[in-house]
Amino acid sequence: MVSKPAPDATRRSEKSRRAIYAAALSLVAEVGYPKTTVEAIAARAGVGKQTIYRWWSSKADVLLEAFLDLAEQTAREAGHGTAGDGTAGSETAAIPDTGDLAADLKAVLRATVDELLDPRFDAPARALTAEGVVNEQLGRVFVARLLEPQLQLYVARLRSAQDAGHVRRDVDPRIALELFVSPLAQRWLQHTGPITYDYTDTLVDYALYGLAPR
Repeated sequence: MVSKPAPDATRRSEKSRRAIYAAALSLVAEVGYPKTTVEAIAARAGVGKQTIYRWWSSKADVLLEAFLDLAEQTAREAGHGTAGDGTAGSETAAIPDTGDLAADLKAVLRATVDELLDPRFDAPARALTAEGVVNEQLGRVFVARLLEPQLQLYVARLRSAQDAGHVRRDVDPRIALELFVSPLAQRWLQHTGPITYDYTDTLVDYALYGLAPR
C-alpha cells in the first residue's frame, strides 16, 4: 500500500493566514472598524474563531498586521522592495540616496501616490485612519507600527542630505518632512484636491526651495 504524504501544515497555515488578512481588510472597508468582528472575519475567511485567537489577541492586531502586509505587497509590486524577512511589519527599505535629494523625494512620493490610489489600500487605510482618530489606543499603535517607521526613512534621507551639505544643519528633519508628507495626507484624507505626481513634485519643490522669489 502506497503511503500518502502528510499534509503540509505550514502551507495550510499560510493559506488560512492569507484568507484572514483578505477577510479583515475587505470587512473593515465595507462596514468600518467598529462593526468588524473576529467572528465575521473568521466566517468570511472560512476558518474557526479559535484559529484567529491562536495567532492574534484582538481584531485590532489582525487588521494592523493585515494592513502592514498589504503595504509591503503594494510596495513590492511598485518596485520598492522591503528589507528584513518579508513578513508583516518587517522594516521598510531605505529611501534611495542618489545624491539628488529632490529627485529621491519625488520618486518615493510618486510611489506613495500609487499606493494611495490603489483601491486595495485606500478603503482599509481610510477606515483604520478614521478609527484611529477616535480610538486613541488603535491610533497610537497604527502610528507606531506603520506610520512612524516610514517617516523615519525620510528623517534618515534628510540627515544624509545634511551631511552632504544639501540641507541646512539647523533644520530638524522630523519637522521638515512634514512640509511634503502632511499636505499629501490631508489632501488624500479630505479629498481637497487630486492626488497626482505633479502635486507631490510641487510639494517637494516648495519645501526645498521655498516661496520667496529666487
